[in-house]
Amino acid sequence: MPHPEREKAKLLQRIKKIRGQLEAVERSLSGEGDCGDQLMLLAAVRGGINSLMAEVLETHIRFHLVDGAKEQIAPDLAEDLIDLVRAYLK
Repeated sequence: MPHPEREKAKLLQRIKKIRGQLEAVERSLSGEGDCGDQLMLLAAVRGGINSLMAEVLETHIRFHLVDGAKEQIAPDLAEDLIDLVRAYLK
């Protein structure tokens, strides 16, 4: 799915942040860090992945089900679907 350059840059920046969070988890596990801290790091990674997934799904809905689809869905239905996806991935 094509992403505009600005959106692509945002997504790649999110991936870099997630990568840094995963590296922090690895360092913590390698250094026998505190379990509570490790769980917080893992929760941050999960949140980052969910946020990235929601962003990609929103783009897919907007560009493939509303604007560019042969059988378009109503914009208000698309917004409801986007809200549902974001709530589910929170």
